[in-house]
Amino acid sequence: MPKTIDQMIDDLVVREGAFVDHPADRGGPTCWGITKSKACEHGYTGDMRSLPKGTARAIYWQDFVIAPGLNLLALRSPRIAAEALDTGVNMGAPWGVMMLQRALNALNQGGADWPDLVKVDGSYGSKSDAALAGCQRVRGKQQWEDVLLAAMNCQQGDRYLDILERNPSQEAFGWGWFRNRVLAPA
Repeated sequence: MPKTIDQMIDDLVVREGAFVDHPADRGGPTCWGITKSKACEHGYTGDMRSLPKGTARAIYWQDFVIAPGLNLLALRSPRIAAEALDTGVNMGAPWGVMMLQRALNALNQGGADWPDLVKVDGSYGSKSDAALAGCQRVRGKQQWEDVLLAAMNCQQGDRYLDILERNPSQEAFGWGWFRNRVLAPA
């Protein structure tokens, strides 16, 4: 049975865990996967060790679901929405959708199967949904979700390698990124 967005957020909270303050983490102190700066943007002024799960969930909902349009994406493909959400939480909210948009543009046989998107902008709206619907219609019997997820994960892995090569201090996270993010099923 497909997961709801609330279940996806619950999974994220569990996966991200409680308070962490790793010295190499450029995001600084985090709790439930929410950085201190992100919590402050939403008016939280307390100690990050005490960030309520409900506050983290509300931030996920607003900044990582509504803002990039994952609520619309989840109506068509909960699996792809889960991947886009997880990627967005780790890399920045628009990244998961941008990876999907790039895959949709690159895998449409020059626009013959479904139209190219106007731009890769990280916002899943009506044009992105039409492209995904076209993919589903044309490739519906060809593991369309699996192929798009693989294309998204290839991009994610490439971005991680780029980060690791540019900033060796991030190597502390590399193995976990690949094991828990790239290989983990959506």
